[in-house]
Amino acid sequence: MNAREQIRQKLGQVPHKPGIYLMKDRFGTVIYIGKARDLRKRVSSYFQPSRRQGWDLKFNALVDAIHDLDIHVVRNEPESLLLESKLIKEFQPKFNIDLRDDKNFLLLKINLNDPIPRFTLTRLRTEDGALYFGPFVHSSALRSTLAMARKKFFLRGCRAHTPGEQDYKHCLYGNLKHCTAPCIGNVTQADYLQQVRAAVEFMEGQTGELERQLEVEMKKAATALLFEKAAQMRDAIEDLRRTRQTTNKFKRIPYSLPLSMNPERDLQELADALNLSQPPERIEGFDISNIGGTFIVASLVSFRRGRPDRANYRRFKMKSVTGQDDFASMAETVRRRYTRLLREQTVDPSLVEQEEAKTGVKLPDLILIDGGKGQLSAAHGELKALGLGHIPIIGLAKENEEIHRPCVVEPLVLSHSSGALKLLQRVRDESHRFANTFNAQLRLRKISESILDDFPGIGAQRKAALLKKFGSIQRLRMATVEQIQEIPGFGGKSALDLKVFLNARSPLPP
Repeated sequence: MNAREQIRQKLGQVPHKPGIYLMKDRFGTVIYIGKARDLRKRVSSYFQPSRRQGWDLKFNALVDAIHDLDIHVVRNEPESLLLESKLIKEFQPKFNIDLRDDKNFLLLKINLNDPIPRFTLTRLRTEDGALYFGPFVHSSALRSTLAMARKKFFLRGCRAHTPGEQDYKHCLYGNLKHCTAPCIGNVTQADYLQQVRAAVEFMEGQTGELERQLEVEMKKAATALLFEKAAQMRDAIEDLRRTRQTTNKFKRIPYSLPLSMNPERDLQELADALNLSQPPERIEGFDISNIGGTFIVASLVSFRRGRPDRANYRRFKMKSVTGQDDFASMAETVRRRYTRLLREQTVDPSLVEQEEAKTGVKLPDLILIDGGKGQLSAAHGELKALGLGHIPIIGLAKENEEIHRPCVVEPLVLSHSSGALKLLQRVRDESHRFANTFNAQLRLRKISESILDDFPGIGAQRKAALLKKFGSIQRLRMATVEQIQEIPGFGGKSALDLKVFLNARSPLPP
């Protein structure tokens, strides 16, 4: 059965529902991601010869390259737009352009630990202790809802981190009585925090009472023939509903996206190809990332019943390997992973059973190594040393997609249309992505930390003390002068100089 016949069979299973579709080439690589209100109609349109004359060269090239497709059903169009954006950023398909950049949907942020908290809009979620709401597809609706919330709960909209009397003199919110002005002591900070907490509940979706109030005001305005005011109330109600709907529903989009329409069939094919006694319920995949020989790291990804089990992904920094040695790095990673699992089982088997029931963690049914005979041999040797030589283990070499097995000279080559091979490719590609992401994070962190080297007079000890206390340059930049003074070696002047230095080098967004 060729690729086109397989696609036609899949089209018969595609529902008339909104969702996301992923087009893949003959190697199983995602080359295009799109969204649709009606998946059946949209996906079928790619394979209708009568429409081909109107296609441009790029679209023709895309259709010619499609050898397989996957779908994911969602409940409405905002969900599909958010999920499409998320997956395009993750897979980086070569035929996508519009959402391939670093743009993100708006988030609403507030840090309750600030002296006088305020709501701000941002596009990046960071580990800074703040509360985040969203993302929101309808930015105009979000801005309108935020303005409404500030008026309803008398919150500030000024940009100063800690406003004072000088800021109040020029404050539009204070002069219009839209803010209770804690900056000049009109209310205590504790009272203002209660206003903020009420607004947080409001943004979490507790908007029913306000909607009812607006509906009453809208009807009164319409009865009094104040149609412009009634229209404003109507628009405010619609903005509320659109904002609340997007926030709540996006949280329910599953993060572990199944990338196969029939994972059970793929698992059975894999068991048959590898002569396993039964389909592997849990597959663990390993990869090494050491770009340029720096930050040698490894990844472990876990697939359960053919789907990513992201809660059980793990990352490793090499401890005993120096230099660029993929074989030794793979051996260390496998040794550390399964030594720990065996140790946990030895300490208290009953606790292990409880943990397995809760998270599904146990020894895998199949281990996949990203690499050829060398990496496979290193990993298999560690398994035998731990008494786990009975666990099936294979290596997948990317160049020709050959499957290597211990003690078998000739590699196994499966058809590129095989569901078993595509499942292995998904595990291999996910472990590769996860390892490279970790490596990139470490390199970016190192680059960020190197900013401190340009601060006059700082030594290795003071730099290490700062990073140990605050964890990252971003958190250090958000710290107050008083908090920096708590670090040994920093007096009032040096703490202030460091604060000014960091803000000048990379100021916080407004």
